[in-house]
Amino acid sequence: MAAIAASCFSVFADWCGPCRRLAPIMEELAVEYAGKVKFYKVNVDNAKNLSAAYGIRSIPSVFFIPAEGEPQMNVGLMTKEEFSKKIEELL
Repeated sequence: MAAIAASCFSVFADWCGPCRRLAPIMEELAVEYAGKVKFYKVNVDNAKNLSAAYGIRSIPSVFFIPAEGEPQMNVGLMTKEEFSKKIEELL
């Protein structure tokens, strides 16, 4: 099995409509990119210190973290195509 090339983590809240719409997209992409990209979800209500440390002001916020290079952050809802494009840029 190949090494994980990148990670994505989403900062969300259960009460956030756009976050609820992004969740199934992330689940689909986690299956499609299994073995290449690791996906994580962080509930902002349970991780206030983390949110403060990263300056999260709006949700959903998604961090795209390549194995090498600088992480990128996207704020707001993305389509599956937009999300997939961001992932492809990491690989």
